[in-house]
Amino acid sequence: MNSTISKWLGMSRELLDEIYMSAEAGTIPDGDTRGTAIVAGSGLSRIIAYVARILAWQGKVFDLFPPNKENGILINKITPFSLTFIVAKVYIDKSWMDDKDTIVIDYSTTSFLAKKIRDEIREVEPGVYLGKVWWGKTRILDFALSYKGAQ
Repeated sequence: MNSTISKWLGMSRELLDEIYMSAEAGTIPDGDTRGTAIVAGSGLSRIIAYVARILAWQGKVFDLFPPNKENGILINKITPFSLTFIVAKVYIDKSWMDDKDTIVIDYSTTSFLAKKIRDEIREVEPGVYLGKVWWGKTRILDFALSYKGAQ
């Protein structure tokens, strides 16, 4: 696991929010990423992240549209077999957290099961992203994404 993401697993939600709000949107990923669920402030966050990766969610695969690569789609990798399900649109828009640019992962028109979900990510360091998960307008979870080269 990337050392930055490992540190995030031990942080409070408030500290993660500060990191997120001080980061720029960055470059939208293009390709396969590894995901880590973060239950901020929990003493069990490392165990939860490990179990979530094995049993439920391994990350996301981004596919950007040329020539501008400022929007695209993604598919989540889920189940122990990294099957690809749950499609979302990807684009730059304003964050619901601080109204600054962020990379939005929008399921509202692409998934019946996840249509109330909106993810936002920002690139904190090259190839490493901190994300926020929204259910409607309620934030429910943090997560991290990293390219295989940044792990």
